[in-house]
Amino acid sequence: MTHSARGFYDSLAADYHRVFADWDASIARQAAALDGLLRRELGGPGPHRLLDCACGIGTQAIGLARAGHRVVGSDLSPVAATRAAAEARTRGVDLRTAAADMRQLPFRDGVFDAVVCADNSIAHLLSTADLEAALHEMRRVLRDDGLLLLTLRDYDEARRTRPASVPPQVSEDSGGRSITFQLWHWHDDGEHYDQEYFQLVPEGDGWEVRVRHTTSWALTRRAVADAATAAGFTDAAWHAPADSGFYQPVCVARAA
Repeated sequence: MTHSARGFYDSLAADYHRVFADWDASIARQAAALDGLLRRELGGPGPHRLLDCACGIGTQAIGLARAGHRVVGSDLSPVAATRAAAEARTRGVDLRTAAADMRQLPFRDGVFDAVVCADNSIAHLLSTADLEAALHEMRRVLRDDGLLLLTLRDYDEARRTRPASVPPQVSEDSGGRSITFQLWHWHDDGEHYDQEYFQLVPEGDGWEVRVRHTTSWALTRRAVADAATAAGFTDAAWHAPADSGFYQPVCVARAA
């Protein structure tokens, strides 16, 4: 069964910060890694005009705006995009957001210096046609020689080992400790899998268990690079976490 990505993230938006042991620390750490890549690839500190086309609740967008870039965030989930704007305001950060499918971005041609698509977002595009449509839109809104920064799980390894779960993450906020973990159910094709996404949230003397479902495509690095080339990007290269400082492999490509 294929589950709606929008429904999944609409439901998760209020709890998404619980995915991180310390969300504010993650905002700062991820922004530092991505900003380093932007400075190196685009030259100089900017400010650059950035689109975060899968902004979620603002994990990358808030930090990049705080670093001085002019950032717009969009997300398939209107609930997540609304929370991103509210979280930015709380932190004194200027961030405009919009609800938008990355396959149909509501922005003019060539208006951004860089597009960020992080946190495994493209894995929710479940066909080659959808993947290429999204990458074509990212290319369209980039200026010539603009930069794509796309992050993805190490699915080359995952497709070899086919893990059944992801290690639990413990986080803590004003409401107490929470636990997040995933169970993966692989499809027969060995490429797609359904996720059962569990969160245990403090409730009185016990726990409330929140379960959400979604489907992902375990995209190989080669498949992403080939789709990027077909969409009009060149020089696609992957940077490992040890090199970039980001927690997932990062694909960097140029708008031809």
